Amino acid sequence: MNIQPLIKTFLVFIAMLWAASASAQDAAANYPNRPIKIVVGFVPGGATDVVARLMAQKLQEAWGQAVLIENKPGGGSNIGSEQVARAAPDGYTLLLGTIANATNMSIYKDLAYDTLRDFAPVTQFISAPSVLVVAPSLPVSNLKELIALAKAKPGTLSYASSGAGGSPHLAGELLKLRAGIDIIHVPYKGAAPALVDVVSGTVSMGFKTALSAIPHMQSGKLKPIAVAANRRLPQIPNVPTMAEAGLADFEVSSWNGLLAPAKTPPEIVAKLNREFVRILATADVREKFAAQAAEPVGNTPEQFRAYIKAEIDKWAQVVKASGAKID
Repeated sequence: MNIQPLIKTFLVFIAMLWAASASAQDAAANYPNRPIKIVVGFVPGGATDVVARLMAQKLQEAWGQAVLIENKPGGGSNIGSEQVARAAPDGYTLLLGTIANATNMSIYKDLAYDTLRDFAPVTQFISAPSVLVVAPSLPVSNLKELIALAKAKPGTLSYASSGAGGSPHLAGELLKLRAGIDIIHVPYKGAAPALVDVVSGTVSMGFKTALSAIPHMQSGKLKPIAVAANRRLPQIPNVPTMAEAGLADFEVSSWNGLLAPAKTPPEIVAKLNREFVRILATADVREKFAAQAAEPVGNTPEQFRAYIKAEIDKWAQVVKASGAKID
């Protein structure tokens, strides 16, 4: 048997692999050599946009290359997400992914992208736990009393959300399922009007970000019930976690992090990861996030992917049990 052709083919294959590897390494070494764009699926000025602009500024300062923010609101962030999913996988068009990229996987009937299939996770930026708050006029002071009141008056109490399908909506559905209570969902067009109506007592309760809720809690305009996290927040140390209040394994955080299009060279993903993990560990960035009652994360791409998958699975169960859908 003449093995010379096989050896020749094998050597050509090895040479091709080496060339591809060298090309990827060269691309990473020269990256970035033009402006980077980070797409945000929400309007300018919101909490997600603020995080994106801070991280873009820090990356621009570190690398000396322009890092631009492009706001593409609509469809619960689906418009911007679809744009990045279809973008060239070269590291120059990125997405600030959020919890919406996990919940949308099950809440929307026909989604044009798959979060796990179409994106390469880079690193999680922050986790901002939600706080269950009630109107000051509601005659309860803890979770046990709230659940008892809801069971005594089924279909009477209500909870506000920033819109159907968002994390405040699904957090309320999770509370209904876990506590076995019947409360009414009242969706609003944004977090601000939802907060206003809880403060006024028009709506009984809601899950709010700590950043938006703490000032009203301090002024007595909202009553905190529990933090939906695995530990208490340093900004409100006297408020128990949901587990401490009686509902174990109840975590709801508004998280975000960087996603690249799938098939982005691993070397570029790793380069972005290293830089953002470094940025997230700096004192000034940590202080800025602490002021927003948010915790910086900075994990590996593999850890971020595992977290996203866990979030997709968790909220899919809530959506299925509650029957919530958006066409």
